Amino acid sequence: QVQLVESGGGLVQPGGSLRLSCAASGFTFSQYAMRWYRQAPGKERQWVAGITPGGGITPYADAVKGRFTISRENAKNTVYLQMDSLRPEDTAVYYCNAASSGDPTQYWGQGTQVTVSS
Repeated sequence: QVQLVESGGGLVQPGGSLRLSCAASGFTFSQYAMRWYRQAPGKERQWVAGITPGGGITPYADAVKGRFTISRENAKNTVYLQMDSLRPEDTAVYYCNAASSGDPTQYWGQGTQVTVSS
């Protein structure tokens, strides 16, 4: 059974930092690209960052470039999102996603809430 479990969300002041984690199980993690998405209230889900199976390529959405860092530890089946210089507009539920060219199914976690407010 495939599972993606996000953690690390919470309430943080503007300018602060959070580190999200996504623990994966039930599939060969090292063969999947991993992505973070977010969805703010009343808005569509948007892509935030991605990382290739080996970790060598890490694209970012313009809104987070230079502030967020995605990484992965294949030995721990975990992907991370380090979020620095947080802004109120970063407030959203953050989801991790797993996808592979050899698998027609994409997998999603349940999400973790990030709230940036003073």
